Amino acid sequence: MRKLLNSTFLGTALLLLPLTIAPLTIAGTAQAANLAVYQSSAMSMDNERGVLTMAPLLERVTPAVVSIRTEGKAQSRRDPEMEDFMERFFGQPRSSRRSGSIGSGVIVNAREGYILTNNHVVENAEEITITLNDKREFVATLVGGDPQTDIAVLQIDAGNLREMKLAQPDSSKVGDYVIAIGNAFGLEETVTTGIVSGLGRYVDGGDRLQDMIQTDASINPGNSGGALINSKGELIGINTMIISRSGGNNGIGFAVPVRIANNVMTQLISNGEVQRGRIGVSIRNIDPALQEAMGLSTLNGALVNDVTSASPAEKAGLESGDIIVGFNGDDIRNANDIRNAVGLVQPGTRADLTYLRDGRRRTTRIMVEAISNEDNASTSSQIESQDFNSDTFSGAELSNIPADMDLQDGNEGVLVSRVDPGSKAARAGLKRGDIIRAVGRKPVSDLTEFNAITKDRTGPVALTVERDGTNLFLAVR
Repeated sequence: MRKLLNSTFLGTALLLLPLTIAPLTIAGTAQAANLAVYQSSAMSMDNERGVLTMAPLLERVTPAVVSIRTEGKAQSRRDPEMEDFMERFFGQPRSSRRSGSIGSGVIVNAREGYILTNNHVVENAEEITITLNDKREFVATLVGGDPQTDIAVLQIDAGNLREMKLAQPDSSKVGDYVIAIGNAFGLEETVTTGIVSGLGRYVDGGDRLQDMIQTDASINPGNSGGALINSKGELIGINTMIISRSGGNNGIGFAVPVRIANNVMTQLISNGEVQRGRIGVSIRNIDPALQEAMGLSTLNGALVNDVTSASPAEKAGLESGDIIVGFNGDDIRNANDIRNAVGLVQPGTRADLTYLRDGRRRTTRIMVEAISNEDNASTSSQIESQDFNSDTFSGAELSNIPADMDLQDGNEGVLVSRVDPGSKAARAGLKRGDIIRAVGRKPVSDLTEFNAITKDRTGPVALTVERDGTNLFLAVR
């Protein structure tokens, strides 16, 4: 299963930083040199000097990497700790910093002058200036930007441009040799090397669509929007952020994969915006406790908590408890995978979806529809603890459902009237006001039936829980 990274797990001083910098920033301490592993495509022997070098490869690809300077309303998005760091060490009072930023970009279509970069480099900018490898300067037009993937597309009217070839989608593997090119700390055409450290990273992203490439190639402020390439000189990602304790490189950098960047670019050029897709399911990851409780054979896949009425998922036959394992030929390993896959599909497109039900593998065709702005908020009832027919289950007080609750799906089930902090039920995610509708896939009508089903059970118990009108699965030990 792909790992979930959150900067707060790495210490209070840790910063999750976009890689733009304010103008006039001075470079910090030099980074330690990387030990380059010999790769026949990246390295060549310079017989005259007797050294291995990447110079021929870089001479071919660096003309496609540009410097971006913005002016106007664009402002630094640094963490406050980074602001303090810049003020202490570089003598930059906050009040004196000019509005604007410096970043990088990659020419991916020389004929049309299209440049890929990060959205945070150019958002709110009034003027965007592109400086090419040959020192020519052009004012760029913003074709469009997408905050959820942090990708933006610029266009310049220029001749004699060099473009960078895109790698095949999902062709990268952990351990691949990679090269990062950008304007670190405003120093043009900075080149660093490393490997792919991880794939499918999700980094404290809120509602962002993420499937990041992690690399240990040195990436620093100013590298935003720059190129991450493989040993053949193909673009595999757009450098976007770092995890750092100081604001400089700590060997943990992230790039938006070319598959996502290219998809977003296509929509921005065609529509001026990215139209998100949905299929109408709520989903969750499968953890070991849930796997054991439900008797599942794998941790891979996205478990369907609930299916929205009249949604594409319901029309395609999906049910609560199904496990989505494939979408349009790609494996789905977790909930983030299917969220990314569906979210980046053009609405109105039909897709193949593969899922498991009762251990059997099934495939269906499903229509991806556009995300609407409907208010899906539900009003939850205020629950008071009941003294009648109550029992305790792993630190949660349960009772029959009061007749006056008037629930949408009826009053069969069990009410969670209290959850003790720190209990097994609390750690599993059970909350006061939840309605337990089933144990495993067996519906329960009341507390007596619930107790009969769970009596003498060992190991985790899988519960189907209704919360604010939506079903979800929880495993309580």
